Amino acid sequence: MQQATTLFHRRLRLRKGVGDVFHILFLLAVFVGIAGLLTLLVQVLVQGLPWLNWHFLTSYPSRHPEQAGLLSALVGTVWLMVLTAAFTVPVGVGAAIYLEEYAPKNWLTRLIEVNISNLAGVPSIVYGLLGLTIFVGWMALGRSLLAGALTLGLLVLPIVIMASREAIRAVPWTYREAAYALGADKWQVTKGVVLPAAIPGVLTGTILAMSRAIGEAAPVLAISALVYLTFVPTSPLDRFTVLPIQIFNWVTRPQDEFRGLAAAGIIVLLVILLSMNAIAIYLRNRYQIRSEG
Repeated sequence: MQQATTLFHRRLRLRKGVGDVFHILFLLAVFVGIAGLLTLLVQVLVQGLPWLNWHFLTSYPSRHPEQAGLLSALVGTVWLMVLTAAFTVPVGVGAAIYLEEYAPKNWLTRLIEVNISNLAGVPSIVYGLLGLTIFVGWMALGRSLLAGALTLGLLVLPIVIMASREAIRAVPWTYREAAYALGADKWQVTKGVVLPAAIPGVLTGTILAMSRAIGEAAPVLAISALVYLTFVPTSPLDRFTVLPIQIFNWVTRPQDEFRGLAAAGIIVLLVILLSMNAIAIYLRNRYQIRSEG
């Protein structure tokens, strides 16, 4: 008995030692990622802040660094994100509602689920070529904002669907049973009980989807391919460019001044991304407090 107790304590110390080692390794892995991110942010701020001014925000691109700005790319990015969200969120949430609440559990539903998961891993340039073929060519939308938004919508749609399905699935089944007991039908339960409780999770998926969409350059390059745009789009059918393409073009220029312009463009892109996420997080927290109350 004493020998078994001694062996137990010896193994317990060994397990604690192994746990401490892995704890330190995982903590170091986190610090490496944070250190890399902070280094990148500091470098961008140091290079970009001297170039970030009102003239930079209100001027069009130019081959002369002192005259260059990103007004057309900035307006094009805002337009593209608004149109992408307007297409992606209703379609993605509607597909999630159907798959979780209405679709029968058969081989066809399982096939759809597998394909949605696979589509989330398809390279973005493939969506760009698909959009170029369907929206630009077959549907004759041209190289317009609408074609770009539909292409990005297809790119991030699987993310919205999967996140929305998880949010709907997380709603306790007792909520539905209580609504049915009060005489509600299927749609009333979905609209009045399931969706309000799932909105925080849906908004989380929307944040992830839009965060990916705003930084994509490959599919937009296939659709737009414009860099030096000297006008701002005023309708969904106008030509456009976006910040990732403009930043990429500045980085590839030989002059050192364009590196500073690219860093300033990255700062603007980060501000837009963080602003979008802040609004979505605020709405998510508000709905979450309301559903818990």
